[in-house]
Amino acid sequence: MSCSADPDPLDDRHPEPGLRADAERNRDRIVAAARRLFAGRGLGVSMACVAREAGVGKATLSRRFATREELINAVFADRMDAYAAATAQALADPDPWRGFTGFIETVCAMQAADRGFADVLARSFPAAKAVEARRAEAYEGFLAIIARAQAAGHLRDDFTADDLVILLMANAGVVAATTDSAPDTWRRLVGQMLRAYAAPGAPLPPLAPPPSQTALYRAMVRIARPAPG
Repeated sequence: MSCSADPDPLDDRHPEPGLRADAERNRDRIVAAARRLFAGRGLGVSMACVAREAGVGKATLSRRFATREELINAVFADRMDAYAAATAQALADPDPWRGFTGFIETVCAMQAADRGFADVLARSFPAAKAVEARRAEAYEGFLAIIARAQAAGHLRDDFTADDLVILLMANAGVVAATTDSAPDTWRRLVGQMLRAYAAPGAPLPPLAPPPSQTALYRAMVRIARPAPG
């Protein structure tokens, strides 16, 4: 379904002091609308749809956020903060393997809860400076998480940080395909991958049950169906 925006209810290109509060409210409405749409439908939502959802014109949206990357920065700043904080929590765990598996499960759960965030973690946005800065911070922390788990003898020596990128890309696809028919499918994927990452003798994490064949069929139909708009 395509979206179009109505004419601007307020022209804030040159706001007078009395209009600044209105301009700030417009910004907040745009961010809230984008957060709702991205969470439910992923980053493929058009800027016109965001403007429509926020009740502003496309010109107002473009003045507040000149590019999609600027909007992504505003919408996902807090989630990227939580992503970076998850590395610190994992490093604070006295059990390096538990810290590693807990970090993977936490991040993949964050993806499952927000399709937009799932897309953010599976892609790169060079122009979204705040998002990429937090991603770099989390990456450095994850390198330390890997080193601790490998030194403890529980994580395979051939595991690298690139394997996390691959997992996040795969999980984003699973979340997008199964969010309606089998929303817990990602847990099965993560459990299987953590078992694959484990070195011989490492405690294996529990494995969630697979989705039903009916749910998987519905997910396959969803993938095959053309995207709206």
